[in-house]
Amino acid sequence: MHPVLEICAPDGFGLWPVAEVGSFGFLPLSGELSPAEVGTAVMRIAGCNGVTPDGDRPPRPADTLDSFLHGLLTFDSLFAPGGLRLTENSTGVTFLPGCCDGLEDWRDWHQFVDGGSLLGFGHEPVSPVAERFGETVRLTVNADRSDSPVIELSVTALRSLLAGAERDLADFLALTADWASRELPGHCAPVTAALARVLDLPAPAMPPQP
Repeated sequence: MHPVLEICAPDGFGLWPVAEVGSFGFLPLSGELSPAEVGTAVMRIAGCNGVTPDGDRPPRPADTLDSFLHGLLTFDSLFAPGGLRLTENSTGVTFLPGCCDGLEDWRDWHQFVDGGSLLGFGHEPVSPVAERFGETVRLTVNADRSDSPVIELSVTALRSLLAGAERDLADFLALTADWASRELPGHCAPVTAALARVLDLPAPAMPPQP
């Protein structure tokens, strides 16, 4: 199980270095990312929250960097497209986040494993669904298909996988704080705090400023 961020091509982005990516895919988040991959992740999360401010929020700044970060730094409810991806190594079956999923909701998995019977992540044409039957969890890749691949695992195994996914997110957040201290020195603390909010994790200690 890995936390993944849905990404798209940078399309001429130039505020900081980013990695070359395809038109669509998932970037696994962890403490092992390169600086350019971290830059891609921050670009994607900030860009997804860059909607036009309404009357209750301060207007978008004129400065290009401040304008791009404005939504990330000012909106209360932040969004990060993606979720948790689980692959069964023996079969290659992969359970992917759905269209109604987001990394900001990853803790819903804990509520599910602690007693939920059904957790849906999307709708047609692809509807990933997690179901609990006693101490067994069944992950259906696409509930809209009667022949959909499924993954079955124990509740105990899922708890262990969730703990690993949380460590990956915490390591990514710590890596991002270090990245922001170099690439966004004037915005390091607020950017890191905003990313901690969207990932529902404590903000890491800030690296010393030069």
